[in-house]
Parts: sequence; structure tokens; C-alpha cells
Amino acid sequence: MIDIAFTRAELPKSGALALLLGEDGGLTGLAAALDAALDGGLGRAMAAAAFKGKRGQSATLLAPGAGLDRVVLVGLGKSAELTAHQAEIAGAKAVAALMRDEAAAIGADGLGAAMLAHVALGARLRRYRFDKYRTTMKEEQKPKLVKLRILAGDEAAAGTAYQPLAALAAGVELTRDLVSEPANVLFPAEMADRTKALRTLGVKVEIFDRRDMEKLGFGALLGVAMGSDCEPRMVVMSWLGASDPEGTSKAKKGKIAPKDPIVFVGKGVTFDTGGISIKPAGGMEDMKWDMAGAGTVIGLMAALAGRKAKVDAIGLVGLVENMPSGTAQRPGDVVKSASGQTIEVLNTDAEGRLVLADVLWYAQDRFKPRFMVDLATLTGAIIVALGNENAGLFANDEALAQNLLDAAKATGEGLWRMPLGEAYDKMIDCDIADMKNIGGGRAGGSITAAQFLQRFVNKVPWAHLDIAGMAWAGKDGAVAPKGATGFGVRLLDRLVADHYEH
Repeated sequence: MIDIAFTRAELPKSGALALLLGEDGGLTGLAAALDAALDGGLGRAMAAAAFKGKRGQSATLLAPGAGLDRVVLVGLGKSAELTAHQAEIAGAKAVAALMRDEAAAIGADGLGAAMLAHVALGARLRRYRFDKYRTTMKEEQKPKLVKLRILAGDEAAAGTAYQPLAALAAGVELTRDLVSEPANVLFPAEMADRTKALRTLGVKVEIFDRRDMEKLGFGALLGVAMGSDCEPRMVVMSWLGASDPEGTSKAKKGKIAPKDPIVFVGKGVTFDTGGISIKPAGGMEDMKWDMAGAGTVIGLMAALAGRKAKVDAIGLVGLVENMPSGTAQRPGDVVKSASGQTIEVLNTDAEGRLVLADVLWYAQDRFKPRFMVDLATLTGAIIVALGNENAGLFANDEALAQNLLDAAKATGEGLWRMPLGEAYDKMIDCDIADMKNIGGGRAGGSITAAQFLQRFVNKVPWAHLDIAGMAWAGKDGAVAPKGATGFGVRLLDRLVADHYEH
């Protein structure tokens, strides 16, 4: 965790400093003051490094003088083209270069309070580490940065602008923590229990166990859970920021009904062996993060409640473990979903859609939402199609799809629109049940999975985000270190903020 504070825009007398500089102006403000303190040394160093402030450029001055240990330069590009997300990337780039300093400062002449707040957000997101289980790490391997000052012309305004972004960052960090946990620690009941912490933010949390879901007719979800000793759960989280903006106990006790709510649903397979249709051993350890869709929904609910979003939002997560055993679901089994529709399970490794089928049906039936968005690490096919650059977006509503694409562009969390259609839907028709849980062969695997889900949304405006390629990163990203990315929290928070808050 890093302590971020906004202070007056003046040169620090010691430590490390990052300067964010544009390419369309000379040295002004902090940069001019530093150049003067170094007798023109900053300008000479920039010339030697061919640093012109272009976006993505960086340079480091070691022991430059003026009491500073290091100065890191980060380019912002042309000021007229700077976006909030680019400011976040600049803040993240600066922090990545300042990790070995216990305390550091970031200055950016000419940036207003709002942009500086986004610099701080990027810095916090990039500083994240999940070292909970590392006990023998050498001191030189550990990041030391714990205090960061953002030098601002109006520190009070910048601090105020940062407050909702700090809540957003906390939501992303919660998602990353959940996704990073090993499956022997984070099993369905434990994951459900961790959502109780959201109650301190004013979120109503309801936890459904196996018996509750049997009463609801969740044959599809419970079929997935048959092989595991870990009991399944469903969690319903309600933030009523429009109906009950003060977050009173009445809302948490269910005495206030949501008004025209928006709904988010997450797949939470805390470990996925594939079941009887077992996966290959190589890479199976990655399947601890097959609950990333649920992790994103939990982090999003924390972010919305943390910043007191003026919206009625419901988050639902279906939590199971998919294991092979003598009691496990078999290929060829037929299950009855909560909707009453029957499903032939031809492949027990196509389990996420079975979990989502029951939760989606329950969500639309109980809450009558304005729209639903589900997130799931659903298919390897989407990684084949889109790699690790974009999540797949499937939608039955054009306005919702466009709003999601706009939010993706604004936050840098990429989406790519994928097709739905009758021809694909026919591929999951079945000879002995209403549908089968996979299409024929390898063709269009992510699309037929989405078509399967669409059969359970009952014509409610709906979007499905297949985030299989985005939930975990094998290398450092723009604002996320290697590992769990927290993908989708910033995207969906932006969707809400731009279009659905009252």
C-alpha cells in the first residue's frame, strides 16, 4: 500500500523526483527551477538523452545534485491531446522507476487538479504488489516506495478530485487480491465470506448456500459443484446509491427496493480442473483465476459504494469449484436450469456458462434490471481470436454495447465487439434436451458460449464480456504489474459514471 498526498508545487530538498513534461513547451515551473538549481544541468541531460517530452519517452538522471538522488523524466506528449488515461500511464511509468525509493515526489507543470488526480491513480495502480506468501524475498528485491507526494498548484482541489479515484483504486486492488489468492485459500465459501466486508461501505450482502440454491432450482450451477467437497455459494450485493444515497441500515436490511437497477454478474469458479473432461496438467495452476469475473464484480461494487455512486447497482456472483470425483457431473448428463430449460452437458470443462445461466436468470427475474453485464474467463477461444489486448464483447443491445466501447476507450481496458446470430445459436441445439453446453467442434467457441448465455437473459438488454485473455498478465502492463490485472473494474465504473448515475 502506498500513501499518496498532494502538496505544494515546490522542489523537494532530497530524495527522488519524477517530472512529467510535455513536448510543446520549454522548461517552466518546477523543471525551470530544477534546471536553475543544477546550473543548466537538466537541459543538458535532456539534450544528451534526446528527451523531448514525447509520449512514452523517459530518462533518468542519477545523482544530479541540488540534494536529489535521482530525477526521472516522463514524456506526456502534446498537451492538447493528453487524456486522463494517458495521465494515469505517465504516473504509473514514474512510479515504476521510483520503486527503490522509500519516498518520492511527482511534479507535472501545467496539469490541472483533475489530471493530477489521474496521475495519482496510475501511480497507485502500478505500485500494487501481491507478496502475501513471499517470506524469503531479499531486501533488494522488495519495492520500498511507501510515500508519494504529488506536487500540485492547488493541492486541495487535486486531493478532492482524487477521492473518488482512491475508492476506484481500492476496488481494483480488492479484485487483484482475490484473483491472486491460491485456490486452497480462496474456495467458494471463503470468497463469499470476504464479500461481507462490503457491508462497512453500505452494501447489502446476501449469501446463498447449496440448500438455498436447490430451492431456487439452480440445477445448472449445482451440477458443476457436484464433484467438489467445497460447498458452492451465490452472493448478491446491493448498492442503492440512488434510492438510498446515505447507505442507511434500512437498505442493508432490504427495506428499501432498488429503482431501475443495473446488474453485474460474475463467473466465480475458484478452481477449474475441467471436471471429468479434465484439462491437461500443464498450466492448470492458472485456473485459480477462473473466478476473475466474480472478482471484478466484487471490486466494482466496492468502488461504487466507496465513492458513493448515485446509482442502484446489484452485483451477483456464482461461486463453485469444478473437480473430478466419484460424485462429479459426467459428460452426457442432463440438468435442469433455474429457467426450466434443460441442458445436455457434453463437456464438463464448459462449466462457467452453466454457472452463469442460473445466476443470470435469477438476476433478471428478481431485479427486473435496466441492463445486465456479465464477466467471465469463459473461453480459450477468445484468446485465440483477440490475444491479450482486448476482451470479447457480445451484446443484444446496441446502445449498451456502444456505451461499453466508449468506456473501454476512455479507460484503456480494451473491448472488441464480437457477433451473435441465429446460425451460431443453432449450433447449440440438442437432440435430447433444450440445448447442449458446447457447439460442434472448435469453430466459433466463444460465440456459441455467448449464444448459450443469451438464452437465459429473457430479452433484457445484456452484454457479455469474455475476459479470459485480460484477467492475468504475464508481464508488466501500462498501469498493472505482472499478475492479476483487475480488468473490468475501471471500465464498468466509467460506464456507470458516464451514463447511469442519477
